[in-house]
Amino acid sequence: MAALLGDMIAVFEELWPISGAEEWDAPGLVCGSTGSRVSRVLFTVDVTDEVVQEAIDGSFDLIVAHHPLLLRGVKTVAESTAKGAVLAKAIRAGVAIYAAHTNADIVSRGVSAALADAFSLVNSRPLIETAASQGHGRIGDLASVTSLGELAKHIARVIPPTASGVRVAGEFDSMVNSVALCGGAGDSFIDAAYAAGVDVYVTSDLRHHPVQEALERAKADGRKFALIDISHWAAEWLWLEWAADDIHGRFASIQVVVSELRTDPWDFSVTQ
Repeated sequence: MAALLGDMIAVFEELWPISGAEEWDAPGLVCGSTGSRVSRVLFTVDVTDEVVQEAIDGSFDLIVAHHPLLLRGVKTVAESTAKGAVLAKAIRAGVAIYAAHTNADIVSRGVSAALADAFSLVNSRPLIETAASQGHGRIGDLASVTSLGELAKHIARVIPPTASGVRVAGEFDSMVNSVALCGGAGDSFIDAAYAAGVDVYVTSDLRHHPVQEALERAKADGRKFALIDISHWAAEWLWLEWAADDIHGRFASIQVVVSELRTDPWDFSVTQ
């Protein structure tokens, strides 16, 4: 039995309120009619040509993505452009696209919460609280004290594999217990993680200077502070299962599937 897209969007808004999105963000319905019927939903981090083709081949009516297809300034959707071609392909096939981005990051069953659950953090709570049980990132404790190296190995086991793997700034044998994390790009929260007094901060897309400055600051303060950098796609992919479960719980007759296509952009790395 199918559901109206408009009814599904009402549930999306309940689970991931648009009001919680950052000002620069562009969540919501990208294409499709609220009056169309949906019987199969495909969840993905990114909307790419391959993902749209997967939706078409699998007779999906709706793609729910974490990253908005049209996020940065768009001046044209001509099919001669990459995004225009993807959008036209979806529209022609009758595949609607909906995005839940930063508004899905901050909720209690959001991206960072799913990551904290995968890491088996206890006493998990927002790193920066914006509302009751909601906010940016998560902070918590490991079930038991472990070495930084063993934590990195555990993270590598629970996230999907990517070419970039798991990068660590810190001593392998350093003992850690308290963890802060942010699913997706999170070097803007390094200061918040440091101020929270945690032993290690886990996020994605870490840059040279913010990491170096954080390590130098910890050295000057005489405290330990490590950083772990993981794939942006891998960190956010874990949330898709939660999102799919939440939607299936509200629309039991609809089929929900999490795409296993790797949309992480890196294909291989060469270690030295």
